Amino acid sequence: MNVVLGDKHRFAAEVSGAGRLRQVDLWVAGRWLTCDDNVAYAPQFHRDVLDTAAWLRSGNGSPLPFAGVSAEATHRRLMHRAGDDDEPEADYRLRSRFQGLLWGPTTDNVTACLFREEHRLVITLEFWREEHLINHPQDSGAVFVVEIPAKEFVGILEGIAAALDAD
Repeated sequence: MNVVLGDKHRFAAEVSGAGRLRQVDLWVAGRWLTCDDNVAYAPQFHRDVLDTAAWLRSGNGSPLPFAGVSAEATHRRLMHRAGDDDEPEADYRLRSRFQGLLWGPTTDNVTACLFREEHRLVITLEFWREEHLINHPQDSGAVFVVEIPAKEFVGILEGIAAALDAD
């Protein structure tokens, strides 16, 4: 079985295979997100995407936190000290409010933020693995940004869960 959902220039997913380990490919802003690891443990991935969908359906999500600052610049500002031992607690708490696409090993090769602007989402992402950046030098330092209606994004997440349920 092979299911493709969404638009690769905004947000898309392709789910294939059967069983507990499934191939899940994700695209955001025309970039293949799961290029480093596209094998997902289906029960966990299913739960993670449905948790995100439920969170968004309930109206959760915060707008861009800095007035007059672009999504790209906001991403850089939030992530510039991520993981540093001397990162202030307040910076960590602020950054944690926007971290998105935390769906296990398939998405741990990027830092991503999810902002909600009324009925649309703004997703930012940046590849961080050294091996990826060596193989794709054009991605080094690049922050990719896409806007998508929240309803469309939630529908794709629910479609992913349905595809993972089908065996």
